[in-house]
Amino acid sequence: MSAEGEWSCDANDAVQITIVHPDQQKPKTLSSFHPQFTYPIFGEEERIFGYKGLIIRLRFAAHNLRPHVHVSYDEKFTAVDDAEPVDIIGALKEFLPEEAFSSLPEFESAVQDEDAKEFVPPGKLSHSYSIRGRNYEIWAASLADPQVQLLLNRFQIMVSFYIEAGTPLSTDDPEWTLDRWTVYFVYEKVEPPTPTASSYSIVGYATTYRWWFYKRDRSEKPTPKNGPFPPPELIRPGELPSRLRIAQFLILPPHQGTGHGVNLYNTIHKTCLDDPTIMELTVEDPNESFDVLRDSADYHILRPEFLKHNIQINPDPWSDPSKKTKRVPTSSLLPLKTLHEIRTAYKIEPTQFAHIQEMFLLGQIPLKNRRKGGANMARLLVKKFRGDDPNNRRYYWWRMLTKQRLYKRSRDVLIQLKMSERHAALEDTVTNVEDGYEQLFGFFNEREERLRAQQEEAEASNNRDQRAKRKFTVEDEDDEDESAAAKRPKA
Repeated sequence: MSAEGEWSCDANDAVQITIVHPDQQKPKTLSSFHPQFTYPIFGEEERIFGYKGLIIRLRFAAHNLRPHVHVSYDEKFTAVDDAEPVDIIGALKEFLPEEAFSSLPEFESAVQDEDAKEFVPPGKLSHSYSIRGRNYEIWAASLADPQVQLLLNRFQIMVSFYIEAGTPLSTDDPEWTLDRWTVYFVYEKVEPPTPTASSYSIVGYATTYRWWFYKRDRSEKPTPKNGPFPPPELIRPGELPSRLRIAQFLILPPHQGTGHGVNLYNTIHKTCLDDPTIMELTVEDPNESFDVLRDSADYHILRPEFLKHNIQINPDPWSDPSKKTKRVPTSSLLPLKTLHEIRTAYKIEPTQFAHIQEMFLLGQIPLKNRRKGGANMARLLVKKFRGDDPNNRRYYWWRMLTKQRLYKRSRDVLIQLKMSERHAALEDTVTNVEDGYEQLFGFFNEREERLRAQQEEAEASNNRDQRAKRKFTVEDEDDEDESAAAKRPKA
């Protein structure tokens, strides 16, 4: 092994993130985990040179997120020429506030502080929910709030650890800019471990910002105005028509996979529905896992509305059956006006809405008529819209509608191909899209079964508690009777 390999370690393994809360003597660990990425801090290779047995402990107080860094190692490399150990503290100082580098006794004293019991997340309570008998709250506040800035500055290193290409927010911008941002904190409401401890424990957070939406009033003729500039009255971001964009979205690893992400996304979506100045909800550069979460949430939001309006593909779109042609207006296949009304009412961005609509329409076709269910694809290509089974015709039209969307999205690339290559590319792509939807259907079914099992478990637990309570009450009454009888004088 070379000297470099002997003195080099994986940065992701070396960093240990810990969430702590007060206990009787000193802070107690609630959860511990490693980062997914460290390249923004330690370089593309995510290696740290110059140490043996390196451990970088990064602790956070569960309620107010106060951080603390402690670096330990067995041996440190002695610098030779240009080869010297990585300055770990120097690298971390760009991502953590100065208080993170205080002494361990000072950090532990701060965590055990008697004022902790007064801590309440900043802003207003937006949503409360329960999972497996544990209670959670989502709080929303403007980034212009100094308390929000404090929490975010303490915790934003998580963006670098878990959001690929994520960038921590600047909290030094003018108030007008900060006021465009809203931060959503997810906390678990816990039983305080000590009389002076907080009842809040961090689960995750998300940030959103308002993006001005140009909406021209076509009922009025545009006329120039010669008002003063800047205007005498301050125009606040919340007063302007906007798109709301989710910028960062993070549920901590110990809490992932249990429904917190969907609850947080649905809370943000409800904010859009409740605010008449917000036109659409969008997402900034989502990764694959967030796409699945978003698709799941939007599908369950829109599916009841699609069912209510009986949205499905018209298998026979011709007004005159004797004049069947290959070219069919989309409006003959789908109720476009109704779909537009649903989209605008639920403020779903057009591309995402088309994606969910496409998924729903596929799900309305029986499985036996789809490729996954064994549909005869060769026969489908021959019969096309002339199939005897209306669901076969719906499936044919579904594939044509999906190809139409894909062609519009990638037209500049596809028009450079030969016609045969273009058809083959579209056929392969629509098959991949369909496979993706089928996987999501499986995920949705698993989610429904998991939620049903959780509900049954919660009901069973509640029934056990009720039976235990009744039994306890009966036993208490019996004990009381026996005690009273013992005190009565004997006849």
